[in-house]
Amino acid sequence: MKSDTGIAIVDRDEDGVDKAFRADVLSGLRQHQKAVPARWFYDERGSQLFEQITQLDEYYPTRAETEILRERGDDFARLIGPERSVVEFGSGSSVKTPLLLEAIDPAAYVPLDISGDFLRQSAAALAEKFPGVPVHPVEADFMRKVALPDAVAPLRKLGFFPGSTIGNMVARTAVDLLRSMRSTLGADEGHLPLLLIGMDLVKDRDVLEAAYDDAAGVTAAFNLNLAERINRELGGTIPTGKLRHVALWNDDFARIEMHLRATEAIAFSVSGHDFEMAEGETIHTENSHKFTRRSANTLLLAGGWTPLHRWTDSARRFSLILARATEHRDAP
Repeated sequence: MKSDTGIAIVDRDEDGVDKAFRADVLSGLRQHQKAVPARWFYDERGSQLFEQITQLDEYYPTRAETEILRERGDDFARLIGPERSVVEFGSGSSVKTPLLLEAIDPAAYVPLDISGDFLRQSAAALAEKFPGVPVHPVEADFMRKVALPDAVAPLRKLGFFPGSTIGNMVARTAVDLLRSMRSTLGADEGHLPLLLIGMDLVKDRDVLEAAYDDAAGVTAAFNLNLAERINRELGGTIPTGKLRHVALWNDDFARIEMHLRATEAIAFSVSGHDFEMAEGETIHTENSHKFTRRSANTLLLAGGWTPLHRWTDSARRFSLILARATEHRDAP
């Protein structure tokens, strides 16, 4: 693949800090339940730690999704077809993305990611693996509509959103993202775009909690890196040694929740703003919602996508769903 230098459309201040990162952190820390959106995990260090998480014995989603991608290539080729521009929302996995690209013979590949360094590294690796197919990395916040490179604008498109990132969002935010994906992918000159999306499934509580609180402590390091990133980039003074990683299953909301819990009362500042946490108080850093067939379909339909086909791994732990942008209609 030929890779261009990429385009960056992240809005940064005079210090080079992502303005949205600063705004989200300051807003979240002022809330009664302190919270920081999970998308800010993925600076270069966070992206590296997440790659390590995907290799852990406890973390089944990557293996399950990879199994589907390996075994269903013929289905993808038949249902998606060749010569589509693959727009991946997030930097490509060294394992999963090549399996899809090998199956469908794409016209181009466009990875979108907010972590510029990790984006360029993964794009370069895929460019080397697939000579002849153009790669156009775009550093951007894909939670909003992204202007795609001119070279891919006229091509038919397939959105690719592997992993279980859609589950990190509450329903309102997930629907907003699905709608912005539809806007990013456009109308393909009369051909409605497709979306291949991963969704994790509801299963045994012990399996779920172990996947987000591994024995080696990699997920704990991933979670704590968010506080360390705030210190690095936003002039924070969070005493990270007094925070503990917590992962728990919330059955009412069908989700795993990750928190950073204060082991004692602490005070700190971020970008000149002061904050306090009582002992036991938490910063809510991630949700990972789990789905049934019906809840997955309902979410997609609310976001403007009509499910076409669904695959699960052999143990029925994870699903990949192919959907088409819902055609506008006035009647019910």
